[in-house]
Amino acid sequence: MKSKLLLFLLLLPVTLFAQQYTNPPQDNRQREQLNPYGDLDFEQVKKLQMAQVAITCLYVDSVDQKKLVEDAINGILSKLDPHSSYTNASDTKKLNEPLAGNFEGIGVSFNMVEDTLLVLQVIGKGPCQKVGVLAGDRIISCNDRVIAGVKMDRDTIMSILRGPKGTKARLKVVRRGVEEPIFFDVIRDKIPLNTLDAGYMLNSTIGYIRLESFGATSGVEVHDKIKELRKQGMKDLILDLTANGGGLMAAAQDVATEFLPQGSMVVYAEGRTAPRQELKATSGGLMQQEGRVVVLVDETTASAAEIVSGAIQDHDRGVIIGRRTFGKGLVQRPVDLPDGSMIRLTVSHYYTPSGRCVQKPYKKGDKKAYDKDLDTRFEHGELTCLDSIHLDSTKVYKTLVKGRTVYGGGGIMPDIFVPLDTTLITPFYRQLRRHNLINDQVLKFVDANRREIQSKHKKFDSYIKNYTVPASLIDAIFAAAEKKKVTPKDEEERKKTVEQLEVSLKELIAYDIWERNEYFRLVNRRNDILKRALEYLETGK
Repeated sequence: MKSKLLLFLLLLPVTLFAQQYTNPPQDNRQREQLNPYGDLDFEQVKKLQMAQVAITCLYVDSVDQKKLVEDAINGILSKLDPHSSYTNASDTKKLNEPLAGNFEGIGVSFNMVEDTLLVLQVIGKGPCQKVGVLAGDRIISCNDRVIAGVKMDRDTIMSILRGPKGTKARLKVVRRGVEEPIFFDVIRDKIPLNTLDAGYMLNSTIGYIRLESFGATSGVEVHDKIKELRKQGMKDLILDLTANGGGLMAAAQDVATEFLPQGSMVVYAEGRTAPRQELKATSGGLMQQEGRVVVLVDETTASAAEIVSGAIQDHDRGVIIGRRTFGKGLVQRPVDLPDGSMIRLTVSHYYTPSGRCVQKPYKKGDKKAYDKDLDTRFEHGELTCLDSIHLDSTKVYKTLVKGRTVYGGGGIMPDIFVPLDTTLITPFYRQLRRHNLINDQVLKFVDANRREIQSKHKKFDSYIKNYTVPASLIDAIFAAAEKKKVTPKDEEERKKTVEQLEVSLKELIAYDIWERNEYFRLVNRRNDILKRALEYLETGK
């Protein structure tokens, strides 16, 4: 009897709330103010709330109300499109940091080696660099809290190291070659999160910029890098958007502004309840009229990166080279919840200037098939053979200047196709990567040999030309693989894997010792899409 009374009292405000809206005034203006979307069924809202109250108050076992609500939200969203999602408060904060362009912390990138934090890079002009922390240092504790040898997960360690700007982090550091621990008092500050990975001259007239994602600072980063490369003689530019998963639509507008004439349409978005929103190129772009532009894309190029690629293609401002992009043409609106969690709800589609929606087909509620799309493309041969690509003949559009045919309904199709070279990686090599055997051994090797490598190769050009990966490192990887019973099929596969490792290990060592710019200078030496772009710019073919 008491539980029924309690349930009645709990449901009373819900019932009164629902009655207010399920029996709204007849006046149309009042009805619209109460329910601006017109088709919200408050009877169903009441039903959902009653279900939660009933379960919480009457269920035979106690329930975690927070988890109950989160499961309900995730259950609802799972029946919608593949990109509507829910994140709890901590995940929301981590999700927003790359888009905001900065976070507050001590200014290092690190990895864990045998339960010890190893500093890989010290961010230039950041808090740690100012006090003398070096790459290769091991951070043992922060503010007397031990973080070494305690099997602490990466997120927990990051939460300890990060903190509000102006607060102090007292670090206990062990440095190779120094007997006693060193203590540093680091004052936390805003740490920039750059979205531009690399920017350098490929030859005397062709520049290269690689953008990792689209965040709040992307437009400024690209603008400043173009200005820098122009001073070095750049006339034409290769913009690398391969593996760029997108980000902010406003950032796509900023980046596209660098290449499209002022007033050109970059993208427009509209949905069932979302009014049409148009984004156009503004003034101040450095390559709006002059210089050739080539955009590199692949099957992992998505969202905002597709907006920029599609806009440049539709306005015939540049050439797109690579493979068909991912195909994400849905716009999510963040819905902030009271506890800091967030729903990212799809509210509209975005369209390129010619009217293309690049969203690939999907079945509501079947996220598993959607997530396997790239595997399906590979199995069908699309990534390796141009003839295997099936374009939607019902979604044909024309570019706005030259009237070239382009297609909607499934990503941006490049003007020049470059197949994926599947001969580069053996099954044994993939197994080594899957078990993290390569990265683990590289971290240990760099930790032991960093100073020697830097002293022998003071300039990166020397490293590129003269450094050879020692056989001992490859042997260590194979020995670790044997312990996990990971072995090559035969001697031929072993030899081919060794050849692949000699190249990839040199790149990974460079990644841990030098800046990202240098790393991509080395990696791009075997980038087939980039090679094709250079061929196009140099020969016009």
